[in-house]
Amino acid sequence: MELRQLEYFVAVAEERNFTRAAERVHISQSGVSAQIRQLERELGAELFDRSARTATLTVAGKAALEHARAALAAAGALGQAVDEVTDLIRGRLTVGMVIGCTVTPLFDALAAFHRAHPGVEISLLEDNSDRLVEEVRAGTVDLALTGTATAAPEGVNALTIISERLVAAVPAGHPLAGRRRVTLRDLGAQPLVCMPPGTGLRTVFDQACAAQGLRPVIALQASAADAIADLATRGLAVAILSESMAAHYRDRLTALLIDDVEAPALLTLIWRSTHNPAVRELLTHSRRAFGQGQAAP
Repeated sequence: MELRQLEYFVAVAEERNFTRAAERVHISQSGVSAQIRQLERELGAELFDRSARTATLTVAGKAALEHARAALAAAGALGQAVDEVTDLIRGRLTVGMVIGCTVTPLFDALAAFHRAHPGVEISLLEDNSDRLVEEVRAGTVDLALTGTATAAPEGVNALTIISERLVAAVPAGHPLAGRRRVTLRDLGAQPLVCMPPGTGLRTVFDQACAAQGLRPVIALQASAADAIADLATRGLAVAILSESMAAHYRDRLTALLIDDVEAPALLTLIWRSTHNPAVRELLTHSRRAFGQGQAAP
């Protein structure tokens, strides 16, 4: 018994006609008839009543039909499973990361994925969060680590890794250094250094200022937290960072919680679809790797 015989049998049963079934499976009518005759001999029973112009199932044929369909479905599932493994052996994965963000767990996840599936070609690119969201939506990036202002950007799936408040970071001797908290109005007269537009942290900050009708002085912009901290340390501007970012520089900067910016900055993994088995696998490795928090850009 062969799968093609079962395929022809199902085709004739559904079309109720040998000619139409032959057209459906793209072989001659005589070929279909011969294969079904052979199947009937193997089963020891006729599957079709051929006495009329329409091919109708016999009792034995009706009993066999669902089993034939199940066998074909199982064979299809087997093929799909093998295809997925093949994709993982020879596939390609494009991963995005928000600019200026060195996130060790992401690199750990990529390394673990590479060890498990060394044949998959991995491409890693940096961009601002807004563009990464668009690239994931468009399918040009499979999975991205982004800084966002919303937990689930529209049109993509999302997994929040970090959710934390914004702070203002100032060096020793700064007029605000003796305080524990500030407001956006307190920062209004200060030159600020912040990440550029398109990053999640900047979006949260801009939205909070706009809600109060404030127009802060963004004197300097930098994509990397180290650069922002260095500029603030030199007294050029007050740094706007997330809590865990600022914690890395506590030896030279004092972090002040911004009381009236209640919306958190989020670090989020986003993806559009898990139809690609490589995406599913990398998500699994990423969930394991992000057991500990990192800075949210």
